[in-house]
Amino acid sequence: MTLTLDLPNELERALAAEAAELGIPLEEYALRVLAEGRVSADESPIARTGAELVDFWRREGLIGDRPDITDSVEYARELRRRAERRIRE
Repeated sequence: MTLTLDLPNELERALAAEAAELGIPLEEYALRVLAEGRVSADESPIARTGAELVDFWRREGLIGDRPDITDSVEYARELRRRAERRIRE
């Protein structure tokens, strides 16, 4: 379905800036906003500090979701070793 909207200039600029920040086309971002609801500036999904990132992970239920990883530092080292050995074409 094609839908044409006449947006106020301020809203268009805000949506374009948010899309650019996410690195996606405005059309794709507008579709996401309509499908999921718009995120306010105070609830920006982009973490600016480590604490904000950890808060985001907690809200999303990502902390503690891998009980199979008992030593996170060693697990990270192993991931790095695997990535360093990866053959690039």
